[in-house]
Amino acid sequence: MNKGLFQTLFDFSFTEFVTTRMIKILFFVGIVIAALGALALIGKGFNDGFFSGIIMLLIAPIVFLIYVLLVRVWCEMIIVIFRIAENTSRMVGKNTDQPS
Repeated sequence: MNKGLFQTLFDFSFTEFVTTRMIKILFFVGIVIAALGALALIGKGFNDGFFSGIIMLLIAPIVFLIYVLLVRVWCEMIIVIFRIAENTSRMVGKNTDQPS
């Protein structure tokens, strides 16, 4: 039963998950926010002075990579939780098919 995104979004029985389809978009948004944050750090650094700007120019990529790593781990944790739920429901379905 593979419904479209909007059918799944407005499915009040919650038989399918939207999050597993949207996780790539959430990860992309996280990367964009991390990049904007790194650029803001650099801009703020140069606003405070040349030396401060050079320091932020060196620190911003590290902050960017740490933030992207945290977003990636967060997304993977969400996917793992949803896959556990999907696999558990499959196991329950297999167990109910067998006669007792």
